[in-house]
Amino acid sequence: MGMTSLAIDQRARLRRRGRLLNYATLVYMTVEGGVAFTAGIVAGSVALVGFGIDSFIELVAAAAALWRLSADLDPVRRERVERITLRCTGLCFLALAGYVGADAMHALLTHSAPTESKVGIGLAFASVVLMPLLGRAKRRVGFGLASGALVAEARQTEVCGYLAATLLAGLLLNALLSWWWADPVAAMVMVPLIAYEGYQGVRGRSACTDGCATIPGTT
Repeated sequence: MGMTSLAIDQRARLRRRGRLLNYATLVYMTVEGGVAFTAGIVAGSVALVGFGIDSFIELVAAAAALWRLSADLDPVRRERVERITLRCTGLCFLALAGYVGADAMHALLTHSAPTESKVGIGLAFASVVLMPLLGRAKRRVGFGLASGALVAEARQTEVCGYLAATLLAGLLLNALLSWWWADPVAAMVMVPLIAYEGYQGVRGRSACTDGCATIPGTT
């Protein structure tokens, strides 16, 4: 069945909302990535540098999500872009998992101790608050458009919030208790979750694989 006028209007609203959310993601991740990477290099923090790399990877995923949204009006093109975007997001997850895991292991083996980073702590706290909110809003758009790729990218934004919480715990433990190992251990905790999400994305699976809440009249 073709799309009704109501369904077309609903998709258009969701598409506009999705674009705004992803533009906001691009802006925030650019700032977050620059600050985290610089602060991590200065402090010698593996987790903070990894968090900065995650921000740049999220930039790629958000750009892919914008590409997916641009193809939404053409059902044939939409299906092809959907598959490519989902796998692109999965590869972004796997790239992040590999980087964080390797650097954290190196820090543990060499006993690399980060210095206190108040900037990193402040940044992590801000991301703990903002990223889950942004991720949930993007996920609603993804489910509304029945797009596994958009749901996966929203999940990556939510994972950024989890990474921020783990990062914050590691930085605070190092700053308050001088537990040098807390930073790389916090980074290692991130790896299985990130790798799993990447594996699912590369396989072409997401929360939408088993069905999304589609807009009436779109199927």
